Amino acid sequence: MTSSTRAAHLAQLNVATLRHPLDDPRTASFVEMLDPVNAVADSAPGFVWRLVEEGAADATGLRPAGEGVIVNLTVWQTREALWDFTYRSGHLEAMRRRREWFERHTEAHLVLWWVPAGHLPTVDEALERLADLRAHGPSPRAFTFASSYTAAEAAQHLQAVPSARPTPAGDA
Repeated sequence: MTSSTRAAHLAQLNVATLRHPLDDPRTASFVEMLDPVNAVADSAPGFVWRLVEEGAADATGLRPAGEGVIVNLTVWQTREALWDFTYRSGHLEAMRRRREWFERHTEAHLVLWWVPAGHLPTVDEALERLADLRAHGPSPRAFTFASSYTAAEAAQHLQAVPSARPTPAGDA
């Protein structure tokens, strides 16, 4: 592992459109899984951080992507750590049952991207990466498990592509 790879963590956002409100009995089994699954994530090897609503145990009360859409935003040390949590832990049961609680998405609902170690992405940043993936497909800037890029590839891409964002006055 190179020093540039070690200096990066993997951020992920996934969004899910609820079939029913969180307080509906048809969603109760999902709500019951939240604390145990979050506890597995929090103690998983390679876990760094997850978005939590202020004063809450999770982020299900936040609605930055629409009224019926919940968001999950996390940071992991490596792609493998996120993969292991997603597909080799108690989280897999929630994945298997997702159609009970969530609508089927017709566009990308999961996005991955590399961030500098120590950086905690904002919800706006995460939603922008998801929009990038939806608009342009996978790239080193916004990708999926199936179309993954390394931190080194992402770093090379970001160095090769100048920022499209204007520099605030006085930061030149």
